[in-house]
Amino acid sequence: MALESPLLTGNNHSNGVEGGAHGGGKGTTAVKEFGGESKRLWKLAGPAIFTALSQYSLGALTQTFAGQVSEIDLAAVSVENSVIAGLAFGVMLGMGSALETLCGQAYGAGEIRMLGVYMQRSWVILLTTACILVPLYVWSPPILELIGETTEISEAAGKFALWMLPQLFAYALNFPIQKFLQAQRKVMVMAWISAIVLVIHTVASWLFILKLGYGLVGAAITLNTSWWLIIIGQLLYIFITKSDGAWGGFSWLAFSNLWGFVKLSLASAVMLCLEFWYLMILVVITGRLPNPLIPVDAISICMNIQGWDAMIALGFNAAISVRVSNELGGGNAKAAKFAVWVVSVTSVSIGVVCMAVVFATRDVFPYLFTSSDEVAVETTKLATLLAITVLLNSLQPVLSGVAVGAGWQWIVAYINIGCYYIVGLPAGILLGFTFGFGVEGIWSGMIGGICLQTIILIILTSITNWNKEAEEAETRVKKWGGGSNEEH
Repeated sequence: MALESPLLTGNNHSNGVEGGAHGGGKGTTAVKEFGGESKRLWKLAGPAIFTALSQYSLGALTQTFAGQVSEIDLAAVSVENSVIAGLAFGVMLGMGSALETLCGQAYGAGEIRMLGVYMQRSWVILLTTACILVPLYVWSPPILELIGETTEISEAAGKFALWMLPQLFAYALNFPIQKFLQAQRKVMVMAWISAIVLVIHTVASWLFILKLGYGLVGAAITLNTSWWLIIIGQLLYIFITKSDGAWGGFSWLAFSNLWGFVKLSLASAVMLCLEFWYLMILVVITGRLPNPLIPVDAISICMNIQGWDAMIALGFNAAISVRVSNELGGGNAKAAKFAVWVVSVTSVSIGVVCMAVVFATRDVFPYLFTSSDEVAVETTKLATLLAITVLLNSLQPVLSGVAVGAGWQWIVAYINIGCYYIVGLPAGILLGFTFGFGVEGIWSGMIGGICLQTIILIILTSITNWNKEAEEAETRVKKWGGGSNEEH
């Protein structure tokens, strides 16, 4: 039967965990179970981290090359990447993350054929959302000025944003494809495609931005082309291989039950957007400081580094979301709980290493992004706050991945609103402007919000009844896929 493979796999994992808890030689068995779950985790997380790093590096490398041209080009690409494209990225990734819950739990329950339908529904919703977001790109200069950016930076970033409209529609297709492939654990495919495109992008960026001197126009051409090459590569794989039965061709089912799908997509979008926009706002608020060009460039460099590090956590986010949703979909509550514990320990350990690297290279890494000594010195001053943020963000996205895998999107959205926008953001504004600590104060206050949110998510995960979550996953799978309504 088609249901047997995922269910048996999940049950084997669950039995192993139970053996670790009740069998003889608890210490040795626990180590073996940790190693077994860690191996399963890394099979997903390793390629997912590499994919996330590669795709993030497309924009980060573009920013790096632009910084070698001029300070205003660096500011333009930084602000467009972090504010305009950052907002769109958060919306698209968030809405696409509904598929992590649905595809992951359907795969765990053996309802493979529904994954392709889910992806198509997500395409319909995200392409519609992309059309709604087009005015944000078109009218970005006045929007940026309204939120405090200087006219010079706003106009340069606005011009670059117009050229980056093709990337917006690439986002709309890419994130549903990623969740579709991740749920089936086909992460190596994405890794290979992203690696090839990254090499092409690096060479093309050097050629168009620096060698041929096309500046921002060259940056837009290479960045848009690279994102669409990723889409084309992934779609060719899906259409040619049929993804082991998960892709059955285009279906009118993609247009059925859209409202229910939209509600879950919106919940995912709200949850993740509140996280993505939080540090994006840091760049915007910094733009309201006196003489903002140097601080904006410095904070943008730090956000670039933090973004690279966040891609590691995002890889674990994807991996634990798949593990939790697969195990809950298969009714294996104990295995889901154990997976959460293993990924948390692993991710925090990596966060400590990354924090140490930031401290050790604080006088060096700024010059990878700028030739300005003023910007480099300001960036070095912010390195301590960057290191703390790197450590905190090693665990927080992982816990968010647990939430997506279990379907807790609305709960985490409310937590994010309270911690980030009622506590962290006002504290940052108070420290930065009222008490005169500048960008260091703004960032410190916002770190407080991240700390509070992380503590609450740890408590929430600790008190979760995983047996109840497995029962709810079974109900969700019956509602969204495999029922008679979908089949007939």
